[in-house]
Amino acid sequence: MGARTTVAALTFLVLHAFPAAAQQFPMESSSPPPHPEVLVLGVYHMANPGRDVFNTQADDVFSPMRQTEIAQVIEVLKDFRPTKIAVEADFSDKSVPRNYTDYLAGTHELTRNEIEQIGFRLAKELGHATIHPVDADGEFPFLHLVNYAKASGRSEELDALLDEIGGKVKAFDEYLASHTVLEALLSMNSDETVAEDVGYYYRQAEFGEHWDWAGADLVSAWFRRNMRIYSNVVQLIASPDERVLVIVGAGHLGWLQGPFGSNPNFRLRKLAEFVDNQ
Repeated sequence: MGARTTVAALTFLVLHAFPAAAQQFPMESSSPPPHPEVLVLGVYHMANPGRDVFNTQADDVFSPMRQTEIAQVIEVLKDFRPTKIAVEADFSDKSVPRNYTDYLAGTHELTRNEIEQIGFRLAKELGHATIHPVDADGEFPFLHLVNYAKASGRSEELDALLDEIGGKVKAFDEYLASHTVLEALLSMNSDETVAEDVGYYYRQAEFGEHWDWAGADLVSAWFRRNMRIYSNVVQLIASPDERVLVIVGAGHLGWLQGPFGSNPNFRLRKLAEFVDNQ
């Protein structure tokens, strides 16, 4: 009797001579149980409030061209079919959901802010009753890092690192000027860009010494803030069928993708997946 025949015969005997065992150890289902899905969308601040790495001097999002391009972004995001939309506003800020309610009622004009240009417009088209602020700010000991660099003779090194931000902003401004909003978002949400941005923060942690972890403490404060945002998003999830879109400044992107991608209870989604489906 050949090896394949022997295996087949033994399998038949196990399944038919011991039916209880077969019931106790069923064949693995081809369809895994559903997990809540989270799409973290990193964006540039369209109203340019002067925060985060991507503080681009953005061109006017109210121009007809940009309004059309934002509509294109919304069509792409509709393919994700989010059940909730979370935005980068303090979780205790009642003005954002109130403004959204007023927007639905026709008494609030959209501002340039990406929360409204993307979040409000998408939520309205999907019939959502509200918007969910999930940000949680913190205290960031940046001045301590600056003072440490001065005291240790590393000011020039720190200044060079900080100057890279200006270079990033300039490069993104130039890219945005010749590309659509969707193309710009795809660029900043790419795995390569996300890894580079997180790496920038880790480089700050190189400033320090025993008992004075100036850079590490600053990066830890940033991590703490993002873990609080992560927790706030998790608290929105009420069932395995939830699909939550999180709209945040691109500086948060890698920090939030990490835990959602690592936690087996969630399925992390990315913007490029839905552009490819168009």
